Amino acid sequence: MRRATAAGLALATTARLALALVAGLALALVAAVPAAAAGTVTVGSKAFPESWILGEGLASLTRATGVPEVRHRSNLGGTEIVYQALRAGDVDVYPEYTGTIAEVLLQDPGRPSLEAMRRTLAARGIGISAPLGFNDSYALAVSADTQRRYQLRTISDLARHPDLRFGLTHEFIGREDGFPGLARRYDLSSRNVRGIQHELAYEAIASGKVDVIDIYTTDAQIEHLDLRVLDDDRGFFPRYDAVWLYRLDLEHREPRALAAMRRLEGRIDEAAMIRANARVVLERVPFAQSADSLLLEALGAAGGATAAREGLWRALLADTAQHLRLVAISLLAAILVGVPLGVLATRSRPLAAVTLSAAGLLQTIPSLALLAFLIPLLGIGVRPALVALFLYSLLPIVRNTYTGIATIPAALTESAAAIGLSPGAQLFRVRLPMASPAIMAGIKTSAVINVGTATLAALIGAGGLGDPILSGIQLRRTSLILQGAIPAALLALLVQWGFELLDRIAIPRGLRLPSEPT
Repeated sequence: MRRATAAGLALATTARLALALVAGLALALVAAVPAAAAGTVTVGSKAFPESWILGEGLASLTRATGVPEVRHRSNLGGTEIVYQALRAGDVDVYPEYTGTIAEVLLQDPGRPSLEAMRRTLAARGIGISAPLGFNDSYALAVSADTQRRYQLRTISDLARHPDLRFGLTHEFIGREDGFPGLARRYDLSSRNVRGIQHELAYEAIASGKVDVIDIYTTDAQIEHLDLRVLDDDRGFFPRYDAVWLYRLDLEHREPRALAAMRRLEGRIDEAAMIRANARVVLERVPFAQSADSLLLEALGAAGGATAAREGLWRALLADTAQHLRLVAISLLAAILVGVPLGVLATRSRPLAAVTLSAAGLLQTIPSLALLAFLIPLLGIGVRPALVALFLYSLLPIVRNTYTGIATIPAALTESAAAIGLSPGAQLFRVRLPMASPAIMAGIKTSAVINVGTATLAALIGAGGLGDPILSGIQLRRTSLILQGAIPAALLALLVQWGFELLDRIAIPRGLRLPSEPT
């Protein structure tokens, strides 16, 4: 009876500790995400250069109106991510296309008018501006050599050659106004269709690894690579007129931002947009500078984007600091929750099975899927990134804590009970110190994994070293990729080295490995 009572007291003590730590975690996560300040306008953009240019152009134009704080969150993944951010209020406005609004957001294949879309979205608190002046439609393109070899002029001609290799963007493959609908309209039975990132598709077709790619009609690489755009002879693709999608409350909250948006309506034609894209993609001009040039061309005056640009080292330091912040907060939270969970798991076999299985299940969820799931719940930015990193960090800590305590020789734990130590004293003076090598190994593993995983946080606007990596992939610019990848790798090594030093403090001298300094 006494033994059972002691075990119950230990369990209750540990449970109270876990609850207190979870409460501390909640406070830490809330404190980690500052509330949006009054007078702040957030412009979003998708993960491709044209969207960056338009987003930065509007952001700089809005800054010039005197709005106290204007943010531009670029690289927010695909349509669903940035639209969810708009609805949640994490983004106030972003550039979109009418065809995408109809097919993806409203799921209306009937090609509704702009006014019809405006009425439907108004019920959701979302507004649509007038068109900016250019149509950036989908199309299929082939190389000049492929066109000559297979006598391709129209999309219908593709049906005669099912062995052609298609390299299509993942969004185009998954959208009803993309390949699924296109294949039905043109009776395409292609046997070789693979998903590929948009900018890498141009590299693939230039090197002959694919034969057909989907393009945007304002892409600069079409002329640069001498690609041949196939005629949409059955009229499958709708118009994709560029517009602004914005929150209707913006008109009352910050009307100057709405005025900036309206200045660009009808002022950007396709030729101007192609030139702006070419500056970024082909001439390697920063997209903020290209946005400045586009504003000069469209309005005759720059919006101030050049003054807002950061230098290389300043950007690198800012990205690294944000990356460290994400890693440190999420890892601390995982330690505060994971160690108590590992302790609780040692109380019974069923509890151990449930705890370890749950932690393992979280580890199997693909990171992009988890981030997409968290956006409707938590919006974009730091908060969902912290939650995702916290969940991915749990398994090594929980598992190693459980293993370290469960493998302590029974003679030691029985001796501790025999000399009259309380359950709490047994835990903190015997079990945790004896298990400290395993616990520290789990924390170290989580920390190193966390540094690499945190690069994906850039996909949802949380910043960090993933930002230059994503931009580099989009622009096929190795220097930008290395700007994020090298610091992330060095940071992982630094974290590992730091935890090896911490082992000297956290692990009792007699339990250290022989190779560790004493």
